[in-house]
Amino acid sequence: MNRDEAWAIVTEFTESETLRRHMLAVECAMRHYAPKYDSDPDLWGVVGLLHDFDYEKYPDVATDGHPVVGSRILEERGVSEEIRRAILSHAPEITGIEPTSDMEKVLYAVDELTGFLIAVALVRPSKNIRDVKWKSIRKKWRMSAFATGVHRDEIEKAVESLGVDLQEHVMFVLEAMQGCAENLGVAG
Repeated sequence: MNRDEAWAIVTEFTESETLRRHMLAVECAMRHYAPKYDSDPDLWGVVGLLHDFDYEKYPDVATDGHPVVGSRILEERGVSEEIRRAILSHAPEITGIEPTSDMEKVLYAVDELTGFLIAVALVRPSKNIRDVKWKSIRKKWRMSAFATGVHRDEIEKAVESLGVDLQEHVMFVLEAMQGCAENLGVAG
């Protein structure tokens, strides 16, 4: 599956600009990470782009909702097992599929983090992710009232499974998103 095919599925199932931007952010982070693992940025990008395509229509994270329904839709459309498994692994508590491959682990580690970084950017006066620094990320990370939907403990666990330092991971994802700022709506 190529990016154009994946984007067609995203736009078919998702009307929310915010959710589309989230998937674009995860795609951006996944593409940025792939070379670190000597992997295909196009494949990793497609996984990031598609990971939440079904969420708007099937918002319940459950066996009869996201991402299980999305996986079935992708299977019907001939999408590879590798892509479907990676998507299922970003909700292991529902699917029972733990992230084991590098691609799956990175998806799990970047998914919620991208939303957190966008939230940090949007509270800045410039609303520009290029102005975000580690100091402000760390400060917001410690504020439980900020971005309450982001499960920091899950991100930390996912980062640990990658064997990298949290700051290193956050800054790597931030760098990726800074390069995609216009498409993500956080270029000020």
